[in-house]
Amino acid sequence: MRRLLFCLLLAAAVQAQPVVAPTPQRAGDAKGEDLAGYNVVNSIETGYRFRNVDGNLDKYRSDVNYGNGIRVLGSYLTINSKKPGTGKLFDEIVLSTQGLGNDPYQFSSLRVQKDKIYRFDSVWRWMDYFNPALPIANGQHAINSTRQLQDHDLILLPQSRFRLLLGYSRNQQDGPSFNTIQFPDGRGDEFTYLWNIRRTRNEYRLGTEFEVLKTKFHVLHGWEYFKDDTRAPLFSPGAGANPTDTATLTQFRRDEPSHGQAPYWRIGIHNEALKSFTFDGRFTHTTGQRNFVVDELAIGTGRFSAAQNRQVFVGGNARRPVTTGNVTLSWFPIERLTITNHTALYNTRMEGEGSYGEFANAVAGLNFLNFQYLGIRTFANLTDANLKLTPWLGVYSGYHFSERRIGSSEFEDLDAPTRLERTEQTNRLHSGLLGLRLQPTKQLRLSVDGELGRADRPFYTTSEKDYHTVAARAQWKTKRWSLLGRYQTNYNLNSNSLFVHSARTRLASIDGTFTPKPFLTLEAGYGHTHIETVTGLAYFSLGELIENDRSLYRSRLRQVRLGAQLSIGRRADLYFGYHRIQDAARLGQSLMDQAFPLTYETPLARFSVQLHKKLRWNFGWQYYNYKEQFLALQDYTAQTGYTSLSWSF
Repeated sequence: MRRLLFCLLLAAAVQAQPVVAPTPQRAGDAKGEDLAGYNVVNSIETGYRFRNVDGNLDKYRSDVNYGNGIRVLGSYLTINSKKPGTGKLFDEIVLSTQGLGNDPYQFSSLRVQKDKIYRFDSVWRWMDYFNPALPIANGQHAINSTRQLQDHDLILLPQSRFRLLLGYSRNQQDGPSFNTIQFPDGRGDEFTYLWNIRRTRNEYRLGTEFEVLKTKFHVLHGWEYFKDDTRAPLFSPGAGANPTDTATLTQFRRDEPSHGQAPYWRIGIHNEALKSFTFDGRFTHTTGQRNFVVDELAIGTGRFSAAQNRQVFVGGNARRPVTTGNVTLSWFPIERLTITNHTALYNTRMEGEGSYGEFANAVAGLNFLNFQYLGIRTFANLTDANLKLTPWLGVYSGYHFSERRIGSSEFEDLDAPTRLERTEQTNRLHSGLLGLRLQPTKQLRLSVDGELGRADRPFYTTSEKDYHTVAARAQWKTKRWSLLGRYQTNYNLNSNSLFVHSARTRLASIDGTFTPKPFLTLEAGYGHTHIETVTGLAYFSLGELIENDRSLYRSRLRQVRLGAQLSIGRRADLYFGYHRIQDAARLGQSLMDQAFPLTYETPLARFSVQLHKKLRWNFGWQYYNYKEQFLALQDYTAQTGYTSLSWSF
């Protein structure tokens, strides 16, 4: 949990940063040019991106990962028939790309359509993901993979009451990574091995949309196929993580193929036949099935130089049917009142034969654990009401109820289930909501919301049990000014298990823009997030179970954003920006206190000037400064930038 929160914090910090390229200003006339009955607007930006990194290059690659080289920073093309419906093969083409050639994040989208005949949409994404693993783990869980995602959808007769839908999606991940094995047992050493990732997912879709008696129907049938052929080949590992441990690992092999399929149905219904009543329904059913095997062989010596040969086999043929459905009824008894009732049902089962077997030459016999069934059923009903008392005052209230039942069964033995273990747990959650909507003036809007919830038997230690949230929002907007302020607090107390858990989160932010002149825009923002959690810990130490410890995690995240956009005449544009994220949390006196104070800031500047009616020159620069308070192992500073030409032709 500690590493997870730390990684989520860093991910949020990186995602909040802007990227200096591509240039938003396009070359050429925004109205485009006429050609053979079509209007064409196009612009392409090609240039050189550079970088200079001082410090931890791996951490920079994990956060930013932009490198040197020539590439197509961005492009945009639209072709539209001057008169709708007059094109022979198409009436519209829209193509946009970003980062093609050498960027770690590449994107392209294409739309081609012919009025009343067809519409085709295609999206392609490519991501280079690098994670060097935390230094405290000695980099033993690093990964350097690429992921390619593509989605293609074709709609026939898009403007008619009967439409035919076809689609295909693919998700592929490849690349090397490192993992660890503890050998020969829980008191042994840790050894690193290479992990070759090979995962693919293909999805095919066929469906229709039609309308009957003012009721719209959406029916889709799909087939998903998943394949994971990740392998760790036989090799001779090096020394373990502990140089004083005498355990050795001389040979290791691990095959973990997993193949599955999940055909599914999706049905949607929408009805607005009555002015005072609407009906929405969505239903899905999936009959997933997967075959999997884990075959592991480890050979070496133990702490006392005794020969060790451990074999592990996990396999099964599992079925996972999933059925979901939800119905939403909206009633408008009077003009100022809206009552909505939402009912949802979720039911999933995992059933089949899953077996875990482990054999060690130092232990007599063969231990097996067989898994048979896991079922989760959730029922939820939500009723909300919105009442507009006056033109400037509205009231919102609601009551939500959900019930989740979880059951499982397993048995231990090689033969028939002589010891069948069945368990079941049900959790009921009740919550109430209340809110106000105010608009005292035309420029000012205010809202306040609150929610109070109580659950009797939450399944996880960190699940919501006794919780409440309060949120407020204020927006003021004029011709030149725009201000938005938000505040939210979340409290959750969970003492329904052996380990007490409580969490408290407070978020506050304010964002604003000011346009004193048509050629000048200023923007600024500030956000503060305060997180504090206390959770029970259970772990093994020297072969004994420790379950009386507590972990306290603190985070004081502050975010600052500044920006200025300046247009110099009609030929040049200049932008300055600055983003800073700082976690100012401090450790307490307890050894179980957890905090990760750090600073991450990035100023940037971008300049674009028009050299010709169809040509622009662009330059951008961005600086990164990452610094941790306790350890400087991951600190780095980096400068990235680009110079490019944008032209239309």
